[in-house]
Amino acid sequence: MAELTGKRILLGLTGGIAAYKAAELARLFVKEGADVQSVMSEAACRFITPLTLQALTGKPVFTSMWDSRTANGMPHIELSRDRDLIVVAPATADFMARLVHGAADDLLAALCLARECPLIIAPAMNRQMWENPATQRNVERLGRDGVIVAGPGSGDQACGETGMGRMAEPEEIVEAAIAWFQPKLLAGARVLVTAGPTYEPIDAVRGITNLSSGRMGYAVARAALEAGAQVTLVTGRTGLEPPNGAAVVHVVTAEEMLDAVLRQIDRCDIFIGVAAVADYRVANPQEHKIKKDGALPTLELARTPDILEAVARRPNAPFCVGFAAETHDLARYAQEKRRKKKIPLLAANPVQTSLGTEDNELLLFDDDGMHRLERSRKLDQARGLIRHIAKLYKPSRATVTVR
Repeated sequence: MAELTGKRILLGLTGGIAAYKAAELARLFVKEGADVQSVMSEAACRFITPLTLQALTGKPVFTSMWDSRTANGMPHIELSRDRDLIVVAPATADFMARLVHGAADDLLAALCLARECPLIIAPAMNRQMWENPATQRNVERLGRDGVIVAGPGSGDQACGETGMGRMAEPEEIVEAAIAWFQPKLLAGARVLVTAGPTYEPIDAVRGITNLSSGRMGYAVARAALEAGAQVTLVTGRTGLEPPNGAAVVHVVTAEEMLDAVLRQIDRCDIFIGVAAVADYRVANPQEHKIKKDGALPTLELARTPDILEAVARRPNAPFCVGFAAETHDLARYAQEKRRKKKIPLLAANPVQTSLGTEDNELLLFDDDGMHRLERSRKLDQARGLIRHIAKLYKPSRATVTVR
């Protein structure tokens, strides 16, 4: 299902070379089901034509304060009244400065001042302009005024330099818009998520690991961010891009993951242990590569730390959510694990149909029994999990009794 179906977005463009990316942004918004109305500044029209945006959105583009196509002749008032969200991409340094000071000297600035809906801006400028103290003050002020700032990123710039100021990619801006529309069920909560596999070295080039892709943990982190939480993601090795807005800690082994979690745990309200932590490590890993020209090596195994148990048994433990992946007897093993760990909620999934896949199915176990989340994309599953957590979570650290 398209994520923005039924949502009405006003897409504003200001005058920067990154305006060419707005064409792809408009296309993606439409693909996600949004109704898109475009407004361009005079300078934006020097980089990309209104006809391009009209072709992509199916709507005429507005560029002038004096445009008479609105019924009351007041486009700066009328154009935002039926919109659910305004997105300005690119947003130049000049436009941001005018927003801060409430300037209304062109159509786009005026309608942002007169809006009754939220505003997302995607800054785009030369790195020195971005790093200028005046720009940084403006960014900070806009944040305090409730404007959502998406980006910028770092990379090659049209001026030939490299650094911060590059406009966020269209996919990232769409993600920010989708996140805005999610219910803020965990607003203000501090959530710690573990994700991905751990890796336990055998020698310098070999190790013990598993087939976890990290997708479910990253989806849970994104869903928690969408729900308004402050999120820290402790992740093993994956090929995934962490969700925008999460504080990320990279680890390799189970011991490193435990250390990272314990450093963060006193500052978190909810702990969600999604990571596929290796159950065993090699007790005698070799510094150099083991050669195969001799006798077969003997590997002595030792148990790795149980991270979920270490968190759940702490005094004033956070609200703990565990994960279990099983090959058979899923419900029985999941219920046993929840009781043993003494945690309020456990999510379980079958190994055969979840590891490395784009979708998933989850069974949630709590004091009221089992709740099934039908198979769907992992992000949808993660959102369902966060909704369930929000029903159970109380912003306190009371002792949990598990029946």
